[in-house]
This record gives sequence, C-alpha cells and structure tokens, in this order.
Amino acid sequence: MKKMSTKMLVEAGVMIGLAQILSYIKVYEGPFGGSVTAGSMVPIILYAIRWGVSPGLFVASVYGLLQFILGPKYSYHVLSIILDYVGAFGLLGLAGLFRNSFKGVLLGTCLGIFGRFVSHVLSGVILWASYAPDGMNPWIYSILYNSGYLLPELLISLCVVGVLYKSFRILAVV
Repeated sequence: MKKMSTKMLVEAGVMIGLAQILSYIKVYEGPFGGSVTAGSMVPIILYAIRWGVSPGLFVASVYGLLQFILGPKYSYHVLSIILDYVGAFGLLGLAGLFRNSFKGVLLGTCLGIFGRFVSHVLSGVILWASYAPDGMNPWIYSILYNSGYLLPELLISLCVVGVLYKSFRILAVV
C-alpha cells in the first residue's frame, strides 16, 4: 500500500464517520443482523474509487472494525469478527479496482458489495448454520438471508454512486 498522506487520512476519517452515521438510518433490520440503510456503504466505496484498492481495503476494514465496536453484538467469536465485520466490510475496498470509467465504477461497486456478501454467506454457513430452518441447506439459508438485505443495499448504493459519479469524478485522483 502506498503511504497515506494527511489528505487521505483526513478524508478516510470523514468518510468512515459519514458511513457510520448513515448506518444508523435503517430502512430494515434482519432478526440476526444485517440491515438496509440509507446508503451507508457509499462513502467507503467512494473513498476506494478515489484513492484505489489498497487504501480502500484498509479504510473499509477500519470501518468494519468500527461497525463491530459500535453496533449490536451477535457474536464475539473471532471468525465472526473477521467474516462479518473486518473482512466483509473490508472487501468494499474492491470498489476501487475499476475506477476509470462510469461502467467500471458501477462494476467495482457491485464487486465490493458482492465480496461483502460472500464473506457474510461464509459466516452464515460456518457460524450460523444452526439458525437454518429444519431440513434447509445452510448454504441456501445463508444466501437467502444475506441477499435479503444486501441486494437492496446494492441497489441503493448503485443509485447513489451513479448520481454522485459526475460530480465526484471532478475530485477523483484517477
């Protein structure tokens, strides 16, 4: 990872703070965690688009840790902390991979949120399989549960990133 400048660090703090505030505005919250918010992932995604994958992964992971510290606790298991928080949110940094065009930004947004989805699904299968209804495959249950809130979050994020892209493009360091 390239050395983070003061400007990058200050912007990271602002984006993490904004994302945290937006995460408290919930449209829907699942019974075992996960929620549809007012675009809480967008500031982290925009940071990754502006500064690239490595800084994006770092800042998104810090945001994930903050989500664990400040949010409701469903488990203190180390795998839960990694798969449901630090790793899952950290993967939002992948949004910086395709940052050179409008289509790339939308693809990167999808990739980052898909990475988060995969991490949550793995957590669901490894740690939360006992919550699956009797006779239901834990993979199917985890995919259905996590897509129930991440699919709407993806649509919200794509809309907001799409609307902000043109004005944000002026500021981007790409």
